[in-house]
This record gives sequence, structure tokens and C-alpha cells, in this order.
Amino acid sequence: MSDVLLKVSGVSVSIPTGQGAVHAVDDAAFSINRNEVFSLIGESGSGKSILGQAIMRLLPPNAVFSGKVELGGKEISALSEKEMQKVRGKAVAAIAQNPYIAMNPGIRVGTQVAEPMLAHLGMSKEDAKTRTCRALKYFDILPPEVREREYPFQYSGGMLQRAMVAMGTAAEPELIIADEPTKGVDVLKRRNIAAIFQKVASEGCAFLLITHDVGFARAMSDRIAVNYCGQIIEIAGKDAFFKEPLHPYSKALLDAVPERGMHPIPGSSPSMIEAPEGCRFHPRCPYKTDRCLKNPPVVEMGKRCVRCWIYA
Repeated sequence: MSDVLLKVSGVSVSIPTGQGAVHAVDDAAFSINRNEVFSLIGESGSGKSILGQAIMRLLPPNAVFSGKVELGGKEISALSEKEMQKVRGKAVAAIAQNPYIAMNPGIRVGTQVAEPMLAHLGMSKEDAKTRTCRALKYFDILPPEVREREYPFQYSGGMLQRAMVAMGTAAEPELIIADEPTKGVDVLKRRNIAAIFQKVASEGCAFLLITHDVGFARAMSDRIAVNYCGQIIEIAGKDAFFKEPLHPYSKALLDAVPERGMHPIPGSSPSMIEAPEGCRFHPRCPYKTDRCLKNPPVVEMGKRCVRCWIYA
């Protein structure tokens, strides 16, 4: 069996708008191994979430998709919607960033957690209820026999986040895509979420973490990918990335975190409707030269890669 669980090849997504097409994802290519935690980091609005939606086949109806997504060696980007419904929740699951929006307020939490078990594992309602209580207990939602009958509004924010993870892992997926799981939460809750995810990862589940939270990515990840204006511009092992980021944007992104002095990145993020020619970071880059007006190649450097003319 191959170690590669997810393979994304040449994926691009554009979304027509009244102002023009938003080129949210441009030629994305990466792979995630079994049992690996892979983080996609970058500023808000850089196309990270759209890439996650593309993998799950949950794009807006007017989105234009090209490329290939393979899960466990099977091209899921070529499946019909009916076939894809059998993949979602079972082979790959998503954990939304806002549990209050993602969970149905009119349905008991236990019923929602049990739904993937009934849909994908063929369990009886009685067995699914037993396993739901076991899952709630596992994620410290106590007492589970009481909590499974309650509604989302009766849960605290942290408890509801844990219930979302319980629902996402209910059918034992091989891959979980978590979109901005720490957005809008305080430091304590961020630590709690990290502990929950580490608990799930220790059971052998792979993760794609989509986040702007560099500290969270550092605590959780095996490998890091950096996204800028719809493009993945660097991929590296976590230790190598934080020790020596290669792309000028990666360096600027790390210098902007509090631990490194909170140095602001010069300029502003470009529009993905009219992206700059060549390297998309060149208008903000202190190392730019004339050749940066041409599209930079993706340069392989051992176990990492970077999209930058400096290394070509």
C-alpha cells in the first residue's frame, strides 16, 4: 500500500463574479501521506478554504474546476455527486470553523454525531447511539447519556467544537480537513483544540489543516505549505520551514508573528481577479528583479520545494 493518501495535481478553481473571475486556486499540487498532519497556511482571503472545498467537491455551483484529486489512489474529482456522497464522511470528513453554523440547531447533538455511522457504517440506531455516547465520553462531553440528548444551544462553545470533532471522526475517516479551527477563539480554547486534534491524529488519522494561525500550525504539523494569492509557493517539513523559510513571503509571514517582533508585511494582498504578472508577491518583495515579472518555476530542493526565481 502506498504511503500517499491524498494527491492533488494541477488543481485550479475560478469563480465568476460581476467584477470578473476570481482565480482562487492556481495550479495547486501536493500530497499528504497516511497519518500525516499537513498544514496550509497564509493570510485570510488567499484561497486556502476554496482549495479545501475543491478537495471535498463542495464548491459553489458556478465555480470552474480543473485538475485531479486522488484519495487512496482513486480519482475522487471524477466521481459523480452520488458517488462522492459515499466518500464524504467515510473516507474524508470536514470540520467546519464555526460549529454554531455547521450544526443544525433543531436536531439533538447525539443524532447529528450518529448520522455518519448510520450512513456509512450500516449500524443499527441502537449501536450508533452506544458508539455516540462512547465518542462523546472520549472527547470529554460528560455525562454522555445526558449530553447526547441535548441541542447545540445547550453546549458551550468549546464543548460544541469537541462535538464537531466527534461527528467528523464518527465513521473513522482516513483524512480530516479542518478549516480555520482556531479562528476567533482565545488562547485557552486554541490549546484545547490542539489537544483534541493531537488525540485524533494519534489514532492514525491524517489531517489537512487550513489556517492563518502560524503558531497552531507549528504545534500540530508534520509538513507546512504556504499559500499566497491562490498559489502554493513553498512546501517543507515543519522543522526545516521554521528554521529556514525559503520564499520571501514565507520569511515575511513568520516575521509578522508576535514571537518574531510582529513586523508587518509591506503593501497589501493583491486582488485575485487581477493578480500581478509573474511572481504574485513581487510588488511587495524586497528581493525582486526583472525576471520576477515572469512566472517562477517550482524548484525542488531535497524534501522541500519553492516557487521563486531566487532558487531557479
